[in-house]
Amino acid sequence: MPLSLEGPRILLRRLRQVMADGGEGQVRLDRTVELIATSMNAAVCSVYLKRGEDAFELCATEGLNPEAVHSTVLRLGEGLVGDVAQHKRPLNLADAPSHPRFAPRPETGEDPFKSFVGVPILRGGDVTGVLVVQNFTQRSFVDEEVEALQTVAMVLSEMLAASGEERADANISPEAAQHFTGLGLTDGIAMGHVVLHEPRVEVTKLISDNTEEELERLDSAIYNLRRNVDKLLATEDVSHAGEHLAVLETYRMFANDRGWLRRIQDAVGSGLTAEAAVERVNNQMRARLGNHRDAYLRDRMHDFEDLSNRLLRVLTGRAELASEDKLPRDAILVARTMGPADLLDYDRGKIRGLVLEEGALGGHVTIVARALNIPLVGDLRGIVSPARDGQEIIVDADQGEVHLNPMGDIIDAYSNRARLQARRLKRYARIKHLPAVTRDGTRIQLDMNAGLMVDVENLGESGAENIGLFRTELQFMVAARMPRQGEQQAEYERILKAVGDRDVVFRTLDIGGDKVLPYLRTRQEENPAMGWRAMRMALDRPGLVRHQIRALLKAAGERRLSVMFPMLTTVEEFEQSYDLLMHENQRLQGFGHKVPSQLRVGAMLEVPALVWQLDRLLPKLDFLSVGTNDLMQFFFASDRGNPMVSARYDLLSLPSLRLLSHVREICDKHDVPVSICGELGGQPLEAMTLMGLGYRGFSLSSASVGPVKRMIRSVNMNRLDLAVSGALDAPEDDLRQQLMGIADGQGVKL
Repeated sequence: MPLSLEGPRILLRRLRQVMADGGEGQVRLDRTVELIATSMNAAVCSVYLKRGEDAFELCATEGLNPEAVHSTVLRLGEGLVGDVAQHKRPLNLADAPSHPRFAPRPETGEDPFKSFVGVPILRGGDVTGVLVVQNFTQRSFVDEEVEALQTVAMVLSEMLAASGEERADANISPEAAQHFTGLGLTDGIAMGHVVLHEPRVEVTKLISDNTEEELERLDSAIYNLRRNVDKLLATEDVSHAGEHLAVLETYRMFANDRGWLRRIQDAVGSGLTAEAAVERVNNQMRARLGNHRDAYLRDRMHDFEDLSNRLLRVLTGRAELASEDKLPRDAILVARTMGPADLLDYDRGKIRGLVLEEGALGGHVTIVARALNIPLVGDLRGIVSPARDGQEIIVDADQGEVHLNPMGDIIDAYSNRARLQARRLKRYARIKHLPAVTRDGTRIQLDMNAGLMVDVENLGESGAENIGLFRTELQFMVAARMPRQGEQQAEYERILKAVGDRDVVFRTLDIGGDKVLPYLRTRQEENPAMGWRAMRMALDRPGLVRHQIRALLKAAGERRLSVMFPMLTTVEEFEQSYDLLMHENQRLQGFGHKVPSQLRVGAMLEVPALVWQLDRLLPKLDFLSVGTNDLMQFFFASDRGNPMVSARYDLLSLPSLRLLSHVREICDKHDVPVSICGELGGQPLEAMTLMGLGYRGFSLSSASVGPVKRMIRSVNMNRLDLAVSGALDAPEDDLRQQLMGIADGQGVKL
């Protein structure tokens, strides 16, 4: 018989009495499973708790063989219990033995039981156990029963934690030196002391005495949360206006999400306190989205989790972070996850780095950290538990490594590295305003890649001449809806105003692949990097790029505008793209709008097939940019995002250099300027080699401009041309080593 509407509240009251009675942990656990089985009219109720890394031990049961308690163990992914634990979500089966994961344990005596429902016991987003109910008859448990079990599982989690039944790994001393490897999500190195962000507020009171009063508390806290987010947006530093303000606008939209609030209200209605309801909805969302294949949905889960944590702080009267006088001047934040608003709450002058157990390249907090030049390493599983406030910590975002309580030799090595880096930065600063000219007078154009407004603001300090690539898609990626034409135009006007009389090459939308827009529905693709993206998508949906082109043309007014189309495979695709641009330009003229005084149109060479169409394409272009990241990926059929193959092929090898030399020769024949845009040109040795092939223009990250300019100013171009040509004509087995020998022999500063 299904649980009545009053059932969950009555069960919670009885569980509260069990918690209040105290006593030995096993006795309370036995009493708990007995209560659940009785309340749900179930033949069996069992609790499995996590032991070690991936084992779940039967620790209490009502209905199974008592002798199986503490003897039956299932591994993660093994059996129905292991399946619930692995996927962090409920499993509701009318006929459990027919499920492919069913793994019978004869010692439990579970053979007669058909129906099965299991829910994960979650704490801090991690599975600490599984709660199971079984019956003789074949029937699916109704949604209300599953919901009730999830509520009980949350209460059970807190009860177990309080009794010490959840076993922590005590084998590692908090003072021990530990090394973690994750993903470098921004650039840079930071040394400092741990500041635990404490995103999770401990909920001590779980079961409410007065539901109406809890709903009133929740409504008041939601009002204060929304007001705090509005205040954060109103006071955010306008010097960084742009991308991460768009992130916060999206964040505000989540704070007003009615579905999120309704789920919390429903949980309060089941008998939980407001705090416990917030925690339960947060756990459910993590269970549903934490392992989702869609990176965008995982990132949005982090935003909702951050909102939940902020709401918990409001409810518990702990809305303010640690006072600034307690924050060390070399603070490195350590957190399981963090939203953009929480990062902006801290004094940016004291934050040296950020470490997250979770985090992705396109995540909102990553975008903000990059804009604020904060070294960030994510995907560091297990770092929060051993971390303590005030511990020494080193963050190496360049290598994706974090050292907690580092030993003396590690500290010395990084201190030396930091001093060396500081000396290099001073050396680069001395030449940033000098021209990129070789010793024998050959001028090399060094431009900068950008995608954030803060990049544009740093153009003058970078030592670059212009912005050779502005990635326009980021404005679209951080928004919750398609940016309106006026919003796009305002963004482009800010960029053009910031660069003054320098040039900016705007690349039209390169979305698709791993750049997902939440509001643009696309099909799941087996190979998205080679699928429906960039101009392929734009030409199929021309309205998408038309609004962007209009915004660019209007923003330019009567100044020069440079536009570049990405991911072209055929000449016909360029012609269609060019026709769209010209049509919009003529349309604006017809309506009396100002149009660019000069309109330069270029293309990115990223697909090898286009190389053998350049004789037809180049007469139609004002410039060509070689996108080496994608070009080399497709050329070698080697996914640059896959660590198993990304370093398998050396880009300084005969096939790739001959291809690039061929491209440069065709461009010279048609008198079309060609530049290198991508990571290949950002390393001094690689850039030197490309100069030897005849390339005279590069667009690089701001951090690469200094090292490459220093290399350029040490080169004799005539000697380098002859040496590199000779190396390609008679290559040795190790071409990279041969090129390094050329640099050493000519005194090139790498």
